[in-house]
Amino acid sequence: MRESFFRIIALIRKELLAMFKDPKSRFVLVLPPILQCLIFGYAASYDLNNVPYALLDHDHSAASVELVAKLDGSGIFSRVATLQRTADINEYINDARVLLVVVIDEDFERRLMAGMPAKLQVIADGRNSNTAGTAQSYISTIATDFTTQWRAQNGQETSSGVKVTTRAWYNPSLETRWYMIPSLIGTITMMMTLMLTAMSVAREREAGTFDQLLVTPFRPSEIMVGKALPSMLVGLSQATTILLVAQLWFQIPFAGSYFILYLGLVLFLAAAVGIGLFISSLAGNMQQAMIYSFILLMPFMLLSGLTAPIGNMPEILQYLTLINPLRYAISITHQVYLEGAGLSQLLPEMLALVAIAAVTLPFSAWLFRNRLT
Repeated sequence: MRESFFRIIALIRKELLAMFKDPKSRFVLVLPPILQCLIFGYAASYDLNNVPYALLDHDHSAASVELVAKLDGSGIFSRVATLQRTADINEYINDARVLLVVVIDEDFERRLMAGMPAKLQVIADGRNSNTAGTAQSYISTIATDFTTQWRAQNGQETSSGVKVTTRAWYNPSLETRWYMIPSLIGTITMMMTLMLTAMSVAREREAGTFDQLLVTPFRPSEIMVGKALPSMLVGLSQATTILLVAQLWFQIPFAGSYFILYLGLVLFLAAAVGIGLFISSLAGNMQQAMIYSFILLMPFMLLSGLTAPIGNMPEILQYLTLINPLRYAISITHQVYLEGAGLSQLLPEMLALVAIAAVTLPFSAWLFRNRLT
């Protein structure tokens, strides 16, 4: 056991030296995450497709029913729940079941009839800041249209109409970078980890040192561990770099626990490394490894919820996202970074990552041993 440990340490040292001995490699590993953080932080934006919302109607009047009918008939807002208590709001937003909660005041119709402002409160999930801000503006437009129609129906020329008040949870100023930068902790980390792991064995084959490695005392399992751990260490260092940029440059407040965040990242990297080793076992050279990596990376990113909400995707694609480790990494970083979520809240995501790693790592090891024999 002791000899196996020292052999793995030696292989890890060799892998790290191979990664960092070339100045160009050091440049690629360090600078791109910082540049991508800055670019996405300043340039990324989103379009509005579908907005799930919950309704809390304290008034239950003809006016409130008419306003809700306008929301439901807009083609943008989809009501997923009708709440009965104010206490239910916290659950629906925390669990990301809805993007907005629309709260209608109890004297909504009476104030409209009296020509006074009728209060309509919109509570938004600020973690998806751009979509939430756009959705709030859509509600304001619908409320304005409703006010115009109400005046015409009731012969009121000077009614104050509906007064919309908004609140955004977890991102009060609705800054897009508050959503984007935490997402990059998982996204950029996966890109580099997957490619480094995928090219590790391919690099040995191209350099002609893979056959030399096979005649050493290393067992296949030790070679696997020695190839996986350096990529995970690089991934964790890049995640730390992005985390520092988020806090020191963009000054996005961190609400959660660093221990829980890094625990989630370790599980995520284990799943990503399993996929990378699978690619590495299949690829005959570095060019093939890069091509295979890019083929997988694009679907992973598109099906992660980074560029579009998963709820807006066709149902079959929503099922496909369940096997995407990046989906869970982005969810974990958002919940820990912005909400301060604990282990109990993140247990489903972490168990999913454990399941993916439990499948990809043994399968990659099996394929790796078969390629050696």
